Amino acid sequence: MHDTPTTTGASDTVKLGDKTVSRMAFGAMRLADPAIWGPPADRDHSIRLARRAVELGVDHIDTADSYGLGVVEDILREALHPYPDHVLIATKVGQVQPRPGEWVPIGHPALLRHQTEMSLRRLGVDRIDLLYLHRADPNVPFADQVGTMKELRDEGKIAHFGLSEAGPEQIELARGIIDVAAVQNIYNLTTRHWDHVVEYCTRENIPFVPWFPVMNGALAQPGGVAAEVATATGSTPTQVALAWLLARAEVICPIPGTSSIAHLEENVAAASLRLTDEQIASLTAAVAPAAE
Repeated sequence: MHDTPTTTGASDTVKLGDKTVSRMAFGAMRLADPAIWGPPADRDHSIRLARRAVELGVDHIDTADSYGLGVVEDILREALHPYPDHVLIATKVGQVQPRPGEWVPIGHPALLRHQTEMSLRRLGVDRIDLLYLHRADPNVPFADQVGTMKELRDEGKIAHFGLSEAGPEQIELARGIIDVAAVQNIYNLTTRHWDHVVEYCTRENIPFVPWFPVMNGALAQPGGVAAEVATATGSTPTQVALAWLLARAEVICPIPGTSSIAHLEENVAAASLRLTDEQIASLTAAVAPAAE
């Protein structure tokens, strides 16, 4: 017998910028090759995958100019353009990949502008729904980086601005220059050093978009608490991990990524999984958050 679902009544949607979107989104990074360095071996498959996400009701798709060296933005345009009005496409600038597996933040205003112009062209739009500063460049004044994004917004090239891998102090600094529509940090059941940012975003009603939202390791293995909850709920450990995120805070919008249509369908289905309060508590207690 399955446990009784929790009655917390968490919303299935969130206001992201000027659109209300489903909280379970899609991270498009793996539409590129496995190294995120170039085109996929099967471009048609990546196009089908992007289209299937929208067919399943996903209306928030996250990418970056550096994924596949721009290839992922091209694929999204080919798969979905003209984009349905209800679909929000978010992308990111401010980080480059000089070689596979190496990511370097570069926040010079001229480069941020160039990257934004290229994203506009590849996505086939006049205005980007949501543009993140992918990483803050420690060698460029933060106010200059955020100020450039405000200029781009004021020019009508971006609708909303977000920050990635940022703490409360940096978010506050940015909010003194421009509205922050979303914060995207790594966060999952076993990687919780940004717990204090989740709390901050909850207080401030800022959508928190966890990247790498599906944990791996012992908790998902036979005998692990996620595996046990999956057995009790007739689901999978991946779905349990995603459902835990949705229960963690109503501002959380996971962006699980995959190159598999079957895994995409599994991820989207996790939005309907309701865990009991006891299950949520056991999952939360299974790994103590790292020190801030």
